[in-house]
Amino acid sequence: MGIRTKSVHTGVYKDDSFNSVTTPIYPTSTFYFDALGKNKGYDYTRSGNPTRAALEENLAALEGGVGASATSTGMSAITAVLFLLKSGDHVIAGDDIYGGTYRLFDRVFPDLGVEFSFINMRDIDAVKAAVKDNTKMIWIETPSNPLLNIVDLAAVINVAKDNNCLSVVDNTFLSPYFQSPFEFGADIIVHSTTKYLNGHSDVVGGAIIYGNKELEEKGKFNVNALGVSQAPFDAWLVLRGVKTLGPRMEAHQESALAVAKFLESHKNVKKVYYPGLESHPQFDLIKKQQKGFGGMLSFELDTSQVACDHLFSKLEYFCLAESLGGVESLIEHPWLMSHSSMGEEGLKASGITEETIRVSIGLEDTEDLIADLKQALE
Repeated sequence: MGIRTKSVHTGVYKDDSFNSVTTPIYPTSTFYFDALGKNKGYDYTRSGNPTRAALEENLAALEGGVGASATSTGMSAITAVLFLLKSGDHVIAGDDIYGGTYRLFDRVFPDLGVEFSFINMRDIDAVKAAVKDNTKMIWIETPSNPLLNIVDLAAVINVAKDNNCLSVVDNTFLSPYFQSPFEFGADIIVHSTTKYLNGHSDVVGGAIIYGNKELEEKGKFNVNALGVSQAPFDAWLVLRGVKTLGPRMEAHQESALAVAKFLESHKNVKKVYYPGLESHPQFDLIKKQQKGFGGMLSFELDTSQVACDHLFSKLEYFCLAESLGGVESLIEHPWLMSHSSMGEEGLKASGITEETIRVSIGLEDTEDLIADLKQALE
């Protein structure tokens, strides 16, 4: 099956009683036993639920994994993965990752004895140099949030394998439609399903997809033990949203490329970050490891000509809001919003400036989005 067919048909046909073409929702908290030690496969919804299991089946199929865990948020998925580590372990991560991930790595898990190194992961020599005797995981985010920097998946995952480290890839920005990290040997893939997989800005969720059965067993244990599994109705919403993943990603990308080209030519824009532009310094790598460019872009606003507040206040079709991947276009200021928890030092190290603007291109008419940006930039 192609990925669009998998999106529509995997994890769906679960109703033998009435032949429903949509997956039923099982909102029950508990399941009764036929006898001691005998049930229908489920006992308590935190531990397992038929609706959530259907979503997990779908997501594992889309990414090509052996199994998946659907979690309450993207951050709970990341947290559950980090609990595969123990005190004294070391993790290598990029210095330009999502602000919430950076906060967890910088301010929470070090208190539990886990050590982190934040490096320029585009420099493979820097990745190799960062490996220590206690390095157990390399955390990869590509494209990075919000500067759309690209990590060479094959090269970095090979470093992980050479040093017996787990390689974990956050595939949220591109979704399995445009990038397949397991094809490069990744061990685990994580998502914020809040974003493109659901695609409608009406639920928060996360996912862990496992590359082998041993990791699946450990990961599912952690998700259950930590109590971070996704509620049945939320899982149903994501399963509903993922059915249109293919056409949505194509539409996001078509408009994002047009908007990026418009911004690149505008006198009040200093620089545009978008993987679909040939001006992207890693364009050759992008063509090699991605199947598309996605719907996310960022740019540096010339604030000597247009103030950020002016830009945001004049826009009609772009909501000033965090998050991304929904049907509506969103715009935000990473320095003060999504990445503020990195602190000034971390922000500067990542390359984010006070003029950086992040944009999630929605499904509106491309011409309307460009016209809206044009009038706001004047």
